[in-house]
Amino acid sequence: MFKLENFKNTDSGNFFLMAGPCAIESEEMAFRIAEKIVGITTKLKIPYIFKGSYRKANRSKGSSFTGIGDEKALKILEKVGREFGVPTVTDIHESKEAAMAAAYVDVLQIPAFLCRQTDLLIAAAETGKVVNVKKGQFLSAGSMKFAVEKIKEAGNDKVILTDRGNTFGYQDLIVDYRGLPEMQSFGVPVVMDCTHSLQQPNQSSGVTGGKPALILTIAKAAIAVGADGLFIETHPDPKNAKSDGANMLHLDLLEETLEKLIRIRQAIL
Repeated sequence: MFKLENFKNTDSGNFFLMAGPCAIESEEMAFRIAEKIVGITTKLKIPYIFKGSYRKANRSKGSSFTGIGDEKALKILEKVGREFGVPTVTDIHESKEAAMAAAYVDVLQIPAFLCRQTDLLIAAAETGKVVNVKKGQFLSAGSMKFAVEKIKEAGNDKVILTDRGNTFGYQDLIVDYRGLPEMQSFGVPVVMDCTHSLQQPNQSSGVTGGKPALILTIAKAAIAVGADGLFIETHPDPKNAKSDGANMLHLDLLEETLEKLIRIRQAIL
């Protein structure tokens, strides 16, 4: 397992969790979500990384919410990590953002659409932070070995790969669970993104849809095939979330969901 400061419960035998809101909307909302998840993961002994995007660069419409300001959001992420004693993760979109974000968070995430961007991967690697690369919807699991190689060749062996489904037609995604063990064969932890894999992109409204009722189904299957971690975006009021509300898990459902997944994990160990 990669090493992170304040990464607790790593000897529990549980999968680890990356969870939080899609985007940092405010300090109050970030703290409300973090407090709830930290309480749950501490109780269940799940290693936890708080997730929040400081800026959303990939939006369907120009009028969509993109953020509250880079520095403001990054400072909130830093404060969450410090106040709750957990590592944090956020996405970066251009090479110049790597060093900036690395000053505030513990894990840099490469969005799926950017997973082949060599300069971005190298810039993230050179910060020395853990780098979580989302698998492109347009790529096979086997193709992700090249992303791992780029990061390791830049001198950083702290890599995570995250699956988020594959494009199926124009407005849907499917998950091929054969990809999880294939990516694990590259010698890195593999995560299943249980929320983005249920997106329904390219809707005529310009707002991405989703099927959150199937989050538990996706997560159960991922744990059953041996995923090292899960990625779940969650919010206390998904319908009014400023980004990706259509496929987020309601925060009130998280504890019950994780309890069920732990039982599956224990059954296969």
